[in-house]
Amino acid sequence: MEDATLDEPRLRRLIAVGRSLVQQLDPETLLDEVLSAAQELTGARYAALGILDGDREHLARFLTRGVDEPTHRAIGDLPHGRGLLGVLIREPEPLRLPNLHHHPQSYGFPAGHPEMTTFLGTPIVVRGEAWGNLYLTEKEGGAFTADDEEALGILADWAAVAVENARLYEGVRRRHDELQRANRSLATATAIARAIGTETELDRVLELVAKRGRALIEARAMVVLLADGDHLTTAAVAGEIDRGIDELRLAIDDATAGQVLTSGHPLRIPAGELRIPAQRFGVREAASALLVPLTFRGDGLGVLAAFDRLGGDDEAAFTASDEATLVAVAASAATAVATARTVGEQRLRDALDSSERERRRWARELHDETLQGLAGLQVRLSSALRQADDGGLGDAVREVVDQISLEIQKLRTLITELRPATLDELGLAPAIESLARDVGASTGLSIDVAVDLEDAVAPGARLDADVETAVYRIVQEALTNVVKHAHAERAAIEVLTDDGALRVTVRDDGVGIDHERLDGRRGFGVTGMRERVQLAGGTLSLRAGPQSGTVLDARLPLARGPLPLAEA
Repeated sequence: MEDATLDEPRLRRLIAVGRSLVQQLDPETLLDEVLSAAQELTGARYAALGILDGDREHLARFLTRGVDEPTHRAIGDLPHGRGLLGVLIREPEPLRLPNLHHHPQSYGFPAGHPEMTTFLGTPIVVRGEAWGNLYLTEKEGGAFTADDEEALGILADWAAVAVENARLYEGVRRRHDELQRANRSLATATAIARAIGTETELDRVLELVAKRGRALIEARAMVVLLADGDHLTTAAVAGEIDRGIDELRLAIDDATAGQVLTSGHPLRIPAGELRIPAQRFGVREAASALLVPLTFRGDGLGVLAAFDRLGGDDEAAFTASDEATLVAVAASAATAVATARTVGEQRLRDALDSSERERRRWARELHDETLQGLAGLQVRLSSALRQADDGGLGDAVREVVDQISLEIQKLRTLITELRPATLDELGLAPAIESLARDVGASTGLSIDVAVDLEDAVAPGARLDADVETAVYRIVQEALTNVVKHAHAERAAIEVLTDDGALRVTVRDDGVGIDHERLDGRRGFGVTGMRERVQLAGGTLSLRAGPQSGTVLDARLPLARGPLPLAEA
């Protein structure tokens, strides 16, 4: 290259351009300023900047200045680094040509491309590695000079420094954003952890999870689904949600959320790939979904479902960072759900225990005081009746004695219902048999009883007291429902062992299931049975009989460990 001597105005302009470039931190604005400065410093009509791909073999991007939009459309695809442009990629050294058509690597231009003759190119080297190339064509007034080449080389050095600054700034900004996100994640996890210690109402905990989780990943909508048998049910929502989904129930086998629950792995997919459309969740026109399982000690409790990231790209897609953040939220949420459920079950257990203790007290007081008092009065009246001569007095006394006898029988029945002494003293089988005899005698209902506990306990031993109480109360409530509602003539009770569990079955030949009455929100008897079965870790079902009537099936494990205490 011949000697180049830059005049003072161009040197001053280069210094001003350098200062401007190193202060520019937005990458796109920086590249546009580089192209503008290259044109200004050299008098080129057309300027282009090619950015290399990761392998530094082709152009990943090609930016131009001086070519209008209609010309761009006429040219079609932008170059990828072949021909003359590829020379600077393979040999990153300045290249100045008075006529680019004379170079052996020049392949010509596609149709619609503006005519170009003079050429000047130079590499942009960042930290010793080629990053891209500056290409200039069509200098005003003739060919590019050595001064132009020198000026473009200095500009390329300024651009390299500015690109590195922008990279560093972008990295710092990204790490700052990640740190802020991590701080928000920690704040959310802390808030949920505090809820574990201060809030035991499950609905409140789930509401907090939905709202904080949605805000943390900037989602348009968030739905909390909880497992309920072989279904997932909506437990809490936040964001742009149609509130009419409160009763949504999804079969686990049919839903993508069920797949996430079963596998225990999160999933990021376009909303159109969901087995159950996003509209069913109450989210309209969703583009993307992020599903994360709620897992506590290996048990799937539910799923967090987020839809559309706000401020994201055109697809509103969630990122791997969003997924990691929601997984962290789900871990705290699962602990909160398990804790709230444990507290709720313990409260129910305490309430039932308290109820049983109160039943024992009332049964004892009624037996020891009220019943004994009535029995004494009956004896005295009977004695007076034997000594009375007045026929009218005798009839009155006989009527009173009969009435007292009836009240004594009612009290005995009430005592048995409150807490049968047979259950405490003799065990489950005699208590159920006695219950069936009393109900049959008082109502005329024919009741068959089959209780076989030989495989459940050792000879001379008994079942756990809580299990005995639960089974007895289930049978008792079932018979009460048969008497009150079934209009049945016959009933059958079976309590049998079945693969490490007790199976309790009560059948009748009555009118069948009344669904309104059996709705858990209206039928307190059925609700009580379900609560007892739930606390025992079992299952309960009610169905129509094969020909008529109703069949109640309850299955209770013979041995169940203590409820897990969730760690805060």
